[in-house]
Amino acid sequence: MPEKVVITGMGTINALGHNVKDTWKNIVEGVSGIGPITLFDTSDYLVKIACEVKDFDPSAYMPRKEARRRDRFEQFAVVAAHEALTQAGLEITEEKAGRVGVIISAAIGGFETIQDTAFEIKDKGPRRLSPYVIPKVMPNGAAGMIGIEYGAKGPTFSVASACASGSDGIGMAWMMIRAGLIDAAIAGASDATIIPIGVGSFDRLGAMSRRTDGTPQPFDRERDGLVMGEGSAIVVLERESHARARGAEILAELAGYAATADSFHVTAPAEDGAGGTQAMRMSLQSAQANLQDVDYINAHGTATQLNDLSETRAIKATFGDLAYEIPVSSTKSMTGHMMGTTGALEAILCVLAVRDNIVPPTINYHTPDPDCDLDYVPNEAREQPVRVAISNAFGFGGHNSVLTIREYD
Repeated sequence: MPEKVVITGMGTINALGHNVKDTWKNIVEGVSGIGPITLFDTSDYLVKIACEVKDFDPSAYMPRKEARRRDRFEQFAVVAAHEALTQAGLEITEEKAGRVGVIISAAIGGFETIQDTAFEIKDKGPRRLSPYVIPKVMPNGAAGMIGIEYGAKGPTFSVASACASGSDGIGMAWMMIRAGLIDAAIAGASDATIIPIGVGSFDRLGAMSRRTDGTPQPFDRERDGLVMGEGSAIVVLERESHARARGAEILAELAGYAATADSFHVTAPAEDGAGGTQAMRMSLQSAQANLQDVDYINAHGTATQLNDLSETRAIKATFGDLAYEIPVSSTKSMTGHMMGTTGALEAILCVLAVRDNIVPPTINYHTPDPDCDLDYVPNEAREQPVRVAISNAFGFGGHNSVLTIREYD
């Protein structure tokens, strides 16, 4: 039987905080991370708000020269990785470096650099381009840089499965540890897509909310789309015996993982949620957990009409009548949709829900939708026992990724 995989460190930077502690406090209090977009001029845009990382000075975390050589998504990863590794107390020695992997995913990678470089080459020509464009653009750039910074020499790469990227990256690390390929992994994701191309393109898809307050509204009848977020979320995973041998504090067990594909549409989920249903069932099966064991579901919950309905149907198909007894919440109502990072952050929030026996709320929930009729924990966090939680992450392309988090015995 494969050895347990445990979580020993967590780190994040997002619209609600530059660390896990501040983020969780704001989540529990139901604080919204939305605000006016300041990263570019929105005069010509119908979307005016986003969940930006606030008061971010990369030079507080790395030398200014190094910050200029990194895209914003790579800068975020430095912050989250440092916090996660500090909490884990994981020292990567030369002797063990090959047994530590780094899987830091991104839905896109250096999106801002891609956009800026396109304008620069048009205005100034190719000879004016920075030699750091490629390292800043690469989706695996954050993973490679974190590996170099901390001396990890195991498998190092990025998973790209749209908004399931962070969840799938953590899942890949879980599989490699269970397979005995590595002893530990630095896993998660980082994305920074609040730029003109990102906001404009998602709005053209009809996926974004155009309101300026009280939004996003996951599962609410009046929901009108997602609010874009940004940031990074990273965990340290280890074999149980590896963590115990070095005396690490074990935060929770990453008990299960599964991924499926809808094979339906490149941007729309299958209406019956069949792919999500299968992923939830398989994740629980890999965790050797029963349907009755699940105490909380952190939903993908984007606040788009199609996703929320499809996910609700998937949860019902998975759990049957039990679906009405399990609290389901969308923390994207507070953090915004952080693209590839979102699944990684929500896995961290599941760990914290298990640790503190608190179910996060879905804020901005006011008008029930008769077709979305589960317990979405409206507007206020709830104290109740949480021993097993699952985190859903679904992405364009029909990707469905589910992580099962369990209290560590």
